[in-house]
Amino acid sequence: MSWTDERVELLKKMWGEGQSASQIAKELGGVTRNAVIGKVHRLGLSNRTSGAGVGEGEPKQEAKPEAKTRTARAKPEKPQREAPAKPVKAEPEPAGAPARKQIIPAGQPLPPQPSANEISPEALAKVSEIEKKARRLTLMELTERTCKWPVGDPATDDFWFCGLPVQAGKPYCEAHVSVAFQPMSSRRDRKR
Repeated sequence: MSWTDERVELLKKMWGEGQSASQIAKELGGVTRNAVIGKVHRLGLSNRTSGAGVGEGEPKQEAKPEAKTRTARAKPEKPQREAPAKPVKAEPEPAGAPARKQIIPAGQPLPPQPSANEISPEALAKVSEIEKKARRLTLMELTERTCKWPVGDPATDDFWFCGLPVQAGKPYCEAHVSVAFQPMSSRRDRKR
């Protein structure tokens, strides 16, 4: 299922009318309630223009008395975290616009990366040489056989993955394995 312009317009129209995500998903077909909710949030439609206080799962025209009582007692639901989805372009970007939007951190700190003094000089030299030969793959081009070592800042256009053949049973090529998997004692010795 893809979000065509027609499907997006229908979603916007039904959402503006106060239809529930379930009703919209049923009308569109081939899409789940959660997919509709995700698309609504990506489009910035999460605030309804009318019908304040109406829950997401209830149409504003047909609110039943027992549903109102139940809603009044229920605690508001917390938004659920979903797996990151493929970026979907709702509308074509105008000419001259940046190719990528700024990445907003999800609130979790990145795992600690080894600093230069924690990596042996031999391994650093090997990594520098191997990165000159790297395939420079994007996230979508990675496979189980390509090195997944990230290079650069993910918030920039100059971010890529190594992409060379992996070492058996590891996610990285031989050079990046030598950096990523080091005995603790040798790392401690180089810190001093």
